[in-house]
Amino acid sequence: MHIEFNIEGSRMRYDTGDHCAVYAKNDDENVEKLGKLLGVNLDTLFTLTNTDEDSSKKHPFPCPTSYRTALTYYLDITSNPRTHILKELSEYCSNPEEQVKLKSMASTSPEGKQLYNSWIIQDNRNILHILEDMPSCKPPIDHICELLPRLQCRYYSISSSSKLHPTTVHITAVRVEYKTPTGRLNKGVATCWLADKKPNSQPDTDLPSPVVPIFIRKSQFKLPTRPQTPIIMIGPGTGLAPFRGFIQERDLYRKEGKPVGETILYFGCRKKSEDYIYQEELEEYVANGTLKLYVAFSREQEQKQYVTHLVEKNKDELWNVIGENNGHLYVCGDAKNMARDVHNIVVNVIKEKGNMEEAQA
Repeated sequence: MHIEFNIEGSRMRYDTGDHCAVYAKNDDENVEKLGKLLGVNLDTLFTLTNTDEDSSKKHPFPCPTSYRTALTYYLDITSNPRTHILKELSEYCSNPEEQVKLKSMASTSPEGKQLYNSWIIQDNRNILHILEDMPSCKPPIDHICELLPRLQCRYYSISSSSKLHPTTVHITAVRVEYKTPTGRLNKGVATCWLADKKPNSQPDTDLPSPVVPIFIRKSQFKLPTRPQTPIIMIGPGTGLAPFRGFIQERDLYRKEGKPVGETILYFGCRKKSEDYIYQEELEEYVANGTLKLYVAFSREQEQKQYVTHLVEKNKDELWNVIGENNGHLYVCGDAKNMARDVHNIVVNVIKEKGNMEEAQA
């Protein structure tokens, strides 16, 4: 999904590479289901007061409010509950088997930890699923509101340049929707909520445009201060997002006649026809001389090809940029595998080309 937020007149400012925080709301259907399982009128007003006198907050969220508002906007109802929540829930089970199961998962025993890992984490159960699968568990809603963590904002890399788009913030996201091992459909809180917000197709009429609460979080992920410094960007999938803003900015400098260093992008996705995001834009930047592009499609040939394979092939260019010309190297996306692999490749290149020991590299 490509989403643009109009910030004109908001006094909101951003720099290329910053993050956009989105305050989403929980799915109405899930809130209704939870209300039914807890047997409450969701429109009842209540106040939750902090009993810790030293706390700076009197209430965990704005009060008085309705249960519906609290479950929709303030409480996280979709995450896997922590063990202390299961321990509290066990007190409200009338079925001894269900009570023992919850107490076991809340314990520190190896069996309990294994059960928690399989029944909660791997099966991806949230508070709603637990109450559905343990019908004898009937906690009071006030205690649920006390136990559940706050619904957190979601952060997205801004995929536009503030110099080119000062009054709009662009983000790039994938709609999260998947089946869990128990056959339930889980939806990403923010991405599904954003996907349902359609822009006003008749902007000149009085029809209201959809509104999204956002704020800007400053980032250290910045372009070099000197545009002539060469850069290599490695960003498969939506990891491309911040680099789109970087490329826009370097393209603008080039069009203004400023000297711009080499701008190299490694992008990867599964299939060219399905998830090659911003393809036309990137190809245009290549055609006009702003960008040098390497693309890997992992599912288009028998032997899977990833961006790391392409980076490894171009060791000389990598050393030329970071070793000989003090260029910057950026990596975004898949911190677990791809970023680690890139790190290892870079270390080996510096050792080999720069004649250094591993510690120096």
